[in-house]
Amino acid sequence: MSQTPKKQLRNRIRQAKALYTPEQLSGWSSTLFTKLESHPAFIRAKNILLYYSLPDEVQTHEFITRWHRRKQIFLPAIAGDELELRLYTSEGAMKKDIYGIDEPTGKPVTNYESIDLAIIPGMAFDKQGNRLGRGKGFYDRLLPRLKAYKIGVCFAFQVVDSIPSETFDVQMNEVMTEECIL
Repeated sequence: MSQTPKKQLRNRIRQAKALYTPEQLSGWSSTLFTKLESHPAFIRAKNILLYYSLPDEVQTHEFITRWHRRKQIFLPAIAGDELELRLYTSEGAMKKDIYGIDEPTGKPVTNYESIDLAIIPGMAFDKQGNRLGRGKGFYDRLLPRLKAYKIGVCFAFQVVDSIPSETFDVQMNEVMTEECIL
């Protein structure tokens, strides 16, 4: 049985990620977030949707710790087949979800209109702002509910020429890597 183009691309990106050390990924993450801190959308934002990174993603933990007292940081938490947003208060107020990802334990936030900026992870992005996720569809269901400015973040090797997109896919306003902004 042949794989779908999206599944093939996910596998290719997973293999590419395995070529880099945690130190390389951490350094690139720091470079990316230094650029993000000077971005006009970040400077203006009061309420920011972020994510609590997995080891192979753009690393967000230090960035969240640095900014959560100056800006409201919301993180996704799995609720059935959906992502709900919860306010990040501290590392001590986190628990592992069913996939082993840390998520906040607070009450869900329902006022999605209050989110000014959404920083979105992806397995890959293309130059048109299309996003390839991990395949569970969580962000596909969340993104249409957000009116916020959306910046996809990934490492430069995760930017590809084209990602197969569906009519329900939400494009990013920008894609940021350690090397450039698209």
